[in-house]
Parts: sequence; structure tokens; C-alpha cells
Amino acid sequence: MLSGWVVDRPGRMVTEPLAKVRRPVPEPGQGELLLRVEACGVCRTDLHLAEGDLPPRRPETVPGHEVVGRVIGTGPGVTRFQEGDRAGVAWLRGTCGICRYCTAGHENLCPESVYTGWDADGGFADYTLAPEEYAYELPDGPDATQLAPLLCAGIIGYRALRRSDLPPGGRLGIYGFGASAHLAAQVAVAEGATVHVLTRSEPARVLALALGAASARDAREAPPEPLDSAVLFAPVGDLVPVALEALDRGGTLAVAGIHLTDIPVLNYQRHLFQERQLRSVTSNTRQDGREFLALAARIGIRAVVTPYSLNRADQALTDLAEDRVNGAAVLIPDSRV
Repeated sequence: MLSGWVVDRPGRMVTEPLAKVRRPVPEPGQGELLLRVEACGVCRTDLHLAEGDLPPRRPETVPGHEVVGRVIGTGPGVTRFQEGDRAGVAWLRGTCGICRYCTAGHENLCPESVYTGWDADGGFADYTLAPEEYAYELPDGPDATQLAPLLCAGIIGYRALRRSDLPPGGRLGIYGFGASAHLAAQVAVAEGATVHVLTRSEPARVLALALGAASARDAREAPPEPLDSAVLFAPVGDLVPVALEALDRGGTLAVAGIHLTDIPVLNYQRHLFQERQLRSVTSNTRQDGREFLALAARIGIRAVVTPYSLNRADQALTDLAEDRVNGAAVLIPDSRV
């Protein structure tokens, strides 16, 4: 039997929106992998789904889209994986492949795109299915808890970093410093950027300095120098004008989250004039994932993780909601604890 969690009645974590379930282990269909889950990262998107900031797309869906697992079964048509292989499952689960976005290399904008843990069951369980075409080959060596956060926090942080147009040796501001931000910061530092972290969390500021940030201040303070680029990871619209005002001429702010509270009225002269740019980030492409995973292996990115047994998934999301997670929360099936 499969043991896991579903989003039962979306609401704030104090209302206990998740429910435990036991179901038959699913059978892989055409082009699908059946995975025994080794670890699943806990993403802020999972929290948005549980709390109803993102409306459910189907009832009683198993959340979780940072999945590391072993292939224990394959459906017809599978060619890249065989039983025993390690595979990674990320947020993007499927696209049409034929629309103008897909054919132009922008599959993240596909109107028919579907997502793990939103349109189909994800990794807050000890077994899950995944389409082979959207799964990633993973190495056997690293611990699963280190790999899991790379599969969304890492990939979307990488895309956000690229969307920020950070120039070589540039000055980068990072607003919020959770799972995604602490991985993107390591990429920026490794590539020679000067990184300034701005977050309300004192433990996160300590972590930022330990990972190579040049400074770490409160989210509403000004950085010590004008920024060439900035990435907003905190889902707080009030920080958009703060970050825009911190940009130098021609700077770019990328907003990384899938959900953001309302942005206040912007003042054109203070926030946008002198060719400052404001950009959103929407999901990722599979090419983003391949590039980031190769880069992470090459530069030795280290995920700072707080492990939880799968049985405590609701506590992990509660801690995330209350900013008690330093780095990334990762669920481990009870058989592995």
C-alpha cells in the first residue's frame, strides 16, 4: 500500500489542511515510471497549495514536486530508465509540445502545461508515478536529501538568476533567503558575483554569510551598494518597490515565486526610470533543469536541509509557514528514517 498525504481542505496550516491516506500502489501507464520515494523536498509552492493561495486543480492530490526515487517499475514505451535507476521528478510534468511556446523553446509558458503535486500526485508519499520524458537522471552517490531541493528550489532559483540578467562580476541582491535563494546564491558566488542578502530572518542572514554573501541585512534595509540585479524570493509584494529602488541604472529585478501578495503603487521616477526592469519567472523548462543539475554537480552546491519523516509533513509545512526552516525542508519516507 501507498502511504502519504493529500490536500484535503485548503486553509491556513492551523486548520490542518492535509490528511493522511493509504491507497493501492499505482501501476505505471504508457511512458511512466513507478518510483519508490527516497526523499521529497518541501517547497513554498506546496504551502501555497495547502493554504489555498493556489486553488486546487483536483481533489485530494498528493503534493510534493522535489522527488528523488528509485525506479521499481516501468510502463510501455519507457526507454531511458530501467528498474534500479535513480530518477528525479520536478514541478513541470507535461506540456503539449506543439504550441508556439513549446516549439520556440519556451515550454514553461505552454497553456496546456501540467504540474507535479497540482495536476497529478507528487512526492508526499512513499511511491509516486512520473512521466519519463519529464524525469531527470540522477547520480547514485549523493544522499537523496541533498538532491531533492535541487529539483525545484534549485532549478527555479537558477532560472530566476538568469532572468535577472546578472552581468559577469555583477552586484546581486537576494530578497528572502529560503530553500531556493540559498542555492541560487551559491551559483552567483561561484560565478564571481558580489551577493547581498536581504531577509528578516537572523538565522538566514548568518547562513548567507557562511555561504559567501558579501553582506546580509534586514529585508527593508538598503544594500551597501547599488545593485546590477536582484531576485525576489519572498512572496511579499511590498518588497518589489524596495528592491527596485535598490537597483542601479539599467538594473533588473526578477520575481521568482508562483504567488505574490499585491504590489503597492510604484513611483515611476523612483522605481522604474533609468531603464530599470521588473520581470516575472514562470516555472522552468527541462533545459533549465538539465543545465542547473550539471552546474550543481560541477561547482559542488551544498543544500542546507532540515529533515522530517514523511509522517511529519504537516509539521514541515507549518514550520515553513512560520519561517522556522533554515535552508530547505526535506521529507524522508518512514522506512528510511
